[in-house]
Amino acid sequence: MTQRTHLAAAGAAITAIALLAGCSASPSTTTTAATGASVEPLVLYAAVAYDANVAKAFTKATNIPVKVVDDSTGPLLTKVAAEKNNPQWSLLWADGDTAFASLDQQHLLLDYAPKASWNTVGKDLLPSDSSYTPTGTTVMAALIYNSAKVSSVPGSYNDLLTAPYSGKVGMNDPSQSGPTYPFIAGVMNQLGGKSKGIAAGEAYFTKLKSNGLKVYPTNGDTLHALETGQINYGLIQSSAATGETVKVKPTADYAPKVAYLPKSTLLPSVIGIDKAASATQQAEAKRFVDFAVSPAGQKVMQAADSSGDSLFWPVVNGVTALSQLPTFPAAYQRIDPTYWGPLQSQVVTWFDASIK
Repeated sequence: MTQRTHLAAAGAAITAIALLAGCSASPSTTTTAATGASVEPLVLYAAVAYDANVAKAFTKATNIPVKVVDDSTGPLLTKVAAEKNNPQWSLLWADGDTAFASLDQQHLLLDYAPKASWNTVGKDLLPSDSSYTPTGTTVMAALIYNSAKVSSVPGSYNDLLTAPYSGKVGMNDPSQSGPTYPFIAGVMNQLGGKSKGIAAGEAYFTKLKSNGLKVYPTNGDTLHALETGQINYGLIQSSAATGETVKVKPTADYAPKVAYLPKSTLLPSVIGIDKAASATQQAEAKRFVDFAVSPAGQKVMQAADSSGDSLFWPVVNGVTALSQLPTFPAAYQRIDPTYWGPLQSQVVTWFDASIK
């Protein structure tokens, strides 16, 4: 995702109980000049760099106005939680399905299954109850390293616990970086599954800290540490890692390269529809979701941020990944968001208390 400072942990945001005071005004209704049909403007809460571009293209295609509230994932989830009894949003679009699974368990999302031609990865990401829709995927984490300074590339997460990597590895803070909790949950899932994953993961990250792990707020901060020699290896979102190799011309001191450790965790960009929205807005929101996974919508997504969020792997057939992207990692996993989503607050709280 794009580099913004998160103001609160996503997990804590989802479970927040604070409610907005007062009542929202009824959605304003307008009439389109082209068709004479009544429409209600959509409100899109979004934390992806292509949100405004897609909204503009959608409005041009449908004459349905869209107000984009663009922020980081954490603050947006805080808003959704605060508005639980008085929602102000029509659609939510962000990276990571764990948060959406938790919202679904709170009965905040409208079930909708767009008629899209899903590829193998896309089918793997579909929720069983159609409560949200994947629009593309990155993975978490990509290992970015400075090949001008080091030649050793780890082959597993356990390799990072050894002497060659002591004090040289950095990652993001899950309380500020939206993609990082799914990464931590993915490591836990890989090490111990649902029954023993939390204990195994806590033991692993405790050892990683003992080996000199450095924690920075977001992708951009971890990349800055890599660029300035504070670390030689970074565990960040694949789009940010690939974007760094696209933007940076290698020098004798800094030449970023990307590798993937088995197993990378799928981190889809996801859209959900507010279950409490009016019938008109729900119908319009379904059209927005359809547009996002259509060839036209995907094209807009890919053109918006060619060195950042647009560097996703498609989840629908007929769409080709941008040429800057490497081949999709063969060894990947999809963690169960319905299990790991509700554990986010617990895991993030432990990480910030014990590892930061």
